[in-house]
Amino acid sequence: MVATPEKLQEIPQAISGKNKIAVLLMGYGEVESYEDFANYNEQALNLLTAKFAPVPTWMYPPFAKLLAMFDFHEWNHQHGHFISPHNGIFEQQRAGIEAELQKRWGSDVQVFKAFNFCAPFLPAQVIAEIKDQGFDQLLIYPLLVVDSIFTSGIAIEQVNKALDRLNQDPEPWLKGMRYIPSFYNQPAYIDLMAEMVETEIASELGDKYLPSEIGIVLMNHGCPHEAKGFVSGIDESQALYELVRNKLINRYPLISVGWLNHQTPLIKWTQPNAELAALNLIQLGAKAIVFMPIGFATENHETLLDVHHIIHAIERRFSQVSFIQMSCVNEHPSFLKMAAEWANPQIEALLSESALSESAIGPIHHHSSSHSHHHSHHHHSH
Repeated sequence: MVATPEKLQEIPQAISGKNKIAVLLMGYGEVESYEDFANYNEQALNLLTAKFAPVPTWMYPPFAKLLAMFDFHEWNHQHGHFISPHNGIFEQQRAGIEAELQKRWGSDVQVFKAFNFCAPFLPAQVIAEIKDQGFDQLLIYPLLVVDSIFTSGIAIEQVNKALDRLNQDPEPWLKGMRYIPSFYNQPAYIDLMAEMVETEIASELGDKYLPSEIGIVLMNHGCPHEAKGFVSGIDESQALYELVRNKLINRYPLISVGWLNHQTPLIKWTQPNAELAALNLIQLGAKAIVFMPIGFATENHETLLDVHHIIHAIERRFSQVSFIQMSCVNEHPSFLKMAAEWANPQIEALLSESALSESAIGPIHHHSSSHSHHHSHHHHSH
């Protein structure tokens, strides 16, 4: 049988039992035990800092230990034994996206999670497991709002290293691969961000202030300006901000971007930072400030602790101003639905690519048809 375009359209919604697609949902991950701080920091220094700061590699281990002491002080002493909810929320996102995808594709599509810096979910560990479970197609899906050398770039770097390690066989085990870089400009995400802000204002501030007295700080992940010339993180974050701002500006005129920067010395970061953004809006007459993280999909220590610090610092100077710290989109049902939707075209593409290659191989290996029939039958009985 030769695959004509008409035939390709007939690929059934559920998968035939031939192809197993692993969706690799990737995030940073955060430590849940304070003993892991130094190890986590060392991974982060190797993968992140190396891309923009001139720090010699022999300094990473001692530097990581030093940073671990600061982290311990902040999380344990300043924030009463804080444990990040990030990994738990990410697991709910994984499960929710998988449930949505399986409604359409059945159980041959599974969603795995990998964290850039946290064992036992390091990409190398998870990809080995994906291979062991017999998946032969991979959709790499960093659940990150913007694409940059620090977000999806790190994800791809780690996936490549993992695949290198596993590719000892003469016959490659991966038959297909796809990638979803970011969703900063997806209309459904933009609408949801604006809707969440409007709902929060209506329930918390609506009757107390005029719209022109409510300042909105839309928070993006801070970016260093000179990261080996890689600026897609800044470009996409800026575009994301403009898109959400346009949805809100006619009702709420006081809106600013606020970058959540890591205040490292000698590095020029995106401005205004979230604190300065809020102060600027207060100067323009804002009596209430809403902090909304639009550049983060999963709650983490930055959206929780850093914003908390910022609010406290401003409150000391402007005690009459009201502050609202909003959550990330997290496991919001509409978000899980849309995140699954964004994966559907890529899963479809993987299936039609493999259907094409199957049909191309078909006539050549005619003699092995009884074997392949037996093989697919075996899969069905699974």
